[in-house]
Amino acid sequence: MGRVDVRQRLARNLRRLREAKGWSQEKFAFEANVHRTYVSDIERGARNPTITVVEKLAAPLGVTASDLLAN
Repeated sequence: MGRVDVRQRLARNLRRLREAKGWSQEKFAFEANVHRTYVSDIERGARNPTITVVEKLAAPLGVTASDLLAN
């Protein structure tokens, strides 16, 4: 009902943390060792990444996977 979909929470948190570092999607993708279009898809909520990928995204941001999924 009032809850935000987990993909939207991930998208919002990922974008916020990436931008706080001043990183472009391309720079972040390089740091996380994923393709830039994959980062774009996640930030748009168009992908449903595995928890392994969420951990991979969290590492260069200096946060945990649960931080990326938090409200």
